[in-house]
Amino acid sequence: MAVDLGAIGPTHPIQERNLLDQIMAKLREKEASGELKKAEQLARDRATESITSPKPVPNLRRVEAARTYYYDPSFVLDRNILDEKGGLMFPAGTKKNPLEVVSLSKHLLFFDARDPRQVARAKQLIDHYQGRVKPILVGGSYIDLMKTWKLRVYFDQEGTLVRRLGITGVPAIVSQEGNRLRIDEVRVQ
Repeated sequence: MAVDLGAIGPTHPIQERNLLDQIMAKLREKEASGELKKAEQLARDRATESITSPKPVPNLRRVEAARTYYYDPSFVLDRNILDEKGGLMFPAGTKKNPLEVVSLSKHLLFFDARDPRQVARAKQLIDHYQGRVKPILVGGSYIDLMKTWKLRVYFDQEGTLVRRLGITGVPAIVSQEGNRLRIDEVRVQ
């Protein structure tokens, strides 16, 4: 229940301008000067650039010496997996390898399109494997490469795959050998 307690002390009219009115006035001023249009274009250009040439994966080097190693994608469940009725499907501690269920259908080829020698080597490898390769960039423009090669090209954004697979040098090609992945970091001539 509200009660009017009256005024305690002198009152004065509000002197400050309404914040929304100030913001709108500033926007109209920037629009009239053309500054708003420039800022919008700059934002559009930055967005386009980030889409066409994503941020390169950091801390990767060009391969100087060839190296081969293996990665076991097996994992152990840290909790029980239940079905929709609450029944136990897989108990915690179950070890599973995804390659027992699904095979790697193509080789994964990681390389940096900013390096023309890596691009040339990647093209050689794609030809060698008769197109059974999924090209994945760690730097450069995948869109430019798709236009040139007329082939779908992917990008390992934020380096999720190279980190998981332990890749430190590119180009690197990943293939399946039994229930593990073979990673060959390939030297560039």
